[in-house]
Amino acid sequence: MSREPKPDRRPANRLLQEKSPYLLQHAHNPVDWFPWGEEAFARAKSEGKPVFLSIGYSTCHWCHVMERESFENPEVAELLNRVFVPIKVDREERPDIDGVYMAVCQMLTGSGGWPLTIVMTPDKEPFFAATYLPPGSGYGRLGLTDLAQRIEKIWAERREEALESGANVVLALKGEQAGAEVEEKGPADLDRVTLGLAFRQVASRFDQVYGGFGQAPKFPTPHNLTFLLRHWRRTGDERVLGMVQKTLRAMRRGGVFDQVGLGFHRYSTDREWLLPHFEKMLYDQALLTLAYLEAFQATGDPFHSRVAREVTGYVLRDLADQGGGFHSAEDADSEGVEGKYYLWTVKELEEVLGTEEGRLAARVWNAEEEGNFRDEASGRRTGANILHLKEDLEELAPDLGMEPEKLGLKIESIRERLLVFRSGRVRPSLDDKVLTDWNGLMIAALARAGRTLADRDLVAAAVRAAEFSLAKLRDGRGRLLHRFRDGEAAVRAFADDYAFLTWGLIELHQATHRPRWLKDALDLTEEFTAHFWDQEEGAFFFTAGDAEELLVRRKEAYDGALPSANSVSLLNLLRLAGLTGRDDLEERAKKLRRGLAPRIGRAPMAHTQLMSGLDFELAPGPGVVVAGTRGEEETESLLAGLGSRFLPQVVVLFLDRGPEGEETRALAPWARDLAAPGKGAAVFLRPPGSKPVPVSGAEELFRLLEPKWPHPNQ
Repeated sequence: MSREPKPDRRPANRLLQEKSPYLLQHAHNPVDWFPWGEEAFARAKSEGKPVFLSIGYSTCHWCHVMERESFENPEVAELLNRVFVPIKVDREERPDIDGVYMAVCQMLTGSGGWPLTIVMTPDKEPFFAATYLPPGSGYGRLGLTDLAQRIEKIWAERREEALESGANVVLALKGEQAGAEVEEKGPADLDRVTLGLAFRQVASRFDQVYGGFGQAPKFPTPHNLTFLLRHWRRTGDERVLGMVQKTLRAMRRGGVFDQVGLGFHRYSTDREWLLPHFEKMLYDQALLTLAYLEAFQATGDPFHSRVAREVTGYVLRDLADQGGGFHSAEDADSEGVEGKYYLWTVKELEEVLGTEEGRLAARVWNAEEEGNFRDEASGRRTGANILHLKEDLEELAPDLGMEPEKLGLKIESIRERLLVFRSGRVRPSLDDKVLTDWNGLMIAALARAGRTLADRDLVAAAVRAAEFSLAKLRDGRGRLLHRFRDGEAAVRAFADDYAFLTWGLIELHQATHRPRWLKDALDLTEEFTAHFWDQEEGAFFFTAGDAEELLVRRKEAYDGALPSANSVSLLNLLRLAGLTGRDDLEERAKKLRRGLAPRIGRAPMAHTQLMSGLDFELAPGPGVVVAGTRGEEETESLLAGLGSRFLPQVVVLFLDRGPEGEETRALAPWARDLAAPGKGAAVFLRPPGSKPVPVSGAEELFRLLEPKWPHPNQ
């Protein structure tokens, strides 16, 4: 069924001229919305009004609720229009604005979330912050109408107090940012002790019963898992591998995974991974694919490779843009109800599949007559079910009197029939903007998947997305841009765009060994450094030096649902240094690490992607140089063998004796003289601090790579 919205005949506001799907959702509100820009703030100054800033994103359930309750309500809208100049911002299109004002909300209220509600002066200085607000006050929660009336009274009678409060908030925000740079919160540098502390902190939060970390809500946080895999690789501690595998299996079994359409929902609202928030985000698919792939490389368990194929299959089916990139997300709601598209009654299963297969589906996916899904308001069971597994099919088959393989084929056939039926329902809306940073993550995932699973189609999809990003997401001067939609690229790129796209290009180089991707990664890194690098303290700012000036210029280090640009960049710089032999890149990585050390403090568990970079730096593996002919069987076999193993400290450089050979060697001067004469492949190890050592062939190479590469003095 088409997801094209029906034409809206209501009067439109200024947001109708925008490209953001989120802003367009609000284009027919009676609220007189402005997009973020000088026009809005000039109006606030000329009319002497405070600014009402509302930030959200198109797939946010509570953003939809607040729109239905308040922004579509003519009486509420009239009040907002009278008291404020209202501004709408898409947090995914302008993460710089969202990041600054979310920091304000957390500072003032101790928490944050979306929709984000900020009241501020015409000079952008905030003096009130909240998240979702109902239209009227009640149950201890301030309502939007009461807030507007209070602000109207304060602005008329005590405006100077509001202005002073806003100025004080800005001073506190700047002080907090500056303090993060200089305060002695932890060690002055990061070392093996930091890695050990990070592991202990992460492990202490592991849920022994259901997998994952912490209680509820429970986010996937794939970089926790990939960090633990590196710890396992270094130490051989099988308990750590067990944590990773338990978590990955629990997520795939749970309602947080779409059992019919495949792909992961955003997070679980409960400890058991059963009840998700139903939106599907591109970045989750990318990062989780990487986690499952690394688990497959580490264990050889086909369960993990199967999930990686399921997730990439979902992305290629439902999120691919015809130009080569990938759309951002699918909504949680359809027909105004969160999760409606994904829920099933037992009766529906039997009507679609027939009685016998319907009952089998209900048994396998734990559907109940009374339903396992509860109404959010009343808590009552509705008869609807979130399909989920309590055990793998291999474990379930004996109870059903079936062979595991036969059951697997049967369930796959049933799943496909349910998917066809479900496609006829009213689908959740698609946020079809293409974001550079999230596409960079998906390029990395597809390239790694193609390399690990020997799947050329997945590599080809990564190539198409990279070509799209590098060709379409540029301005007239060649600078990277953040968003593409409806034929238009716009919004100057942020640190995440550079870091994540560079990650994708490095993975693409490691999958194809084509020098162009390494060159593009190096070029992006130089552009990133020129505009974002902090020359005094080290590390990267979130915004470019010539970007719009906001209240503060942030420098992110925290690895939340998404890893930070600085965390990703540490590993990017180290890998590029290993591939090219450039000392300046290695020095920049060290300065980045030292620049972030005081910010990380005593809680390195909040920076697990950064810890993976630190692991790479402190426990370096070899550089493997393969000199051979592209397409030659022995060479390709050797490259495939390297790609299929879990070697997180190893970088692989292919010196092609074909026409691209000279360009490759120019990018890797340390490997200039390694190409062996004659046919076939010549392989060299490059242990740190020693001369390259020739290896006779694949068997010897993999025997040498198998031992762990321990930290110095460990």
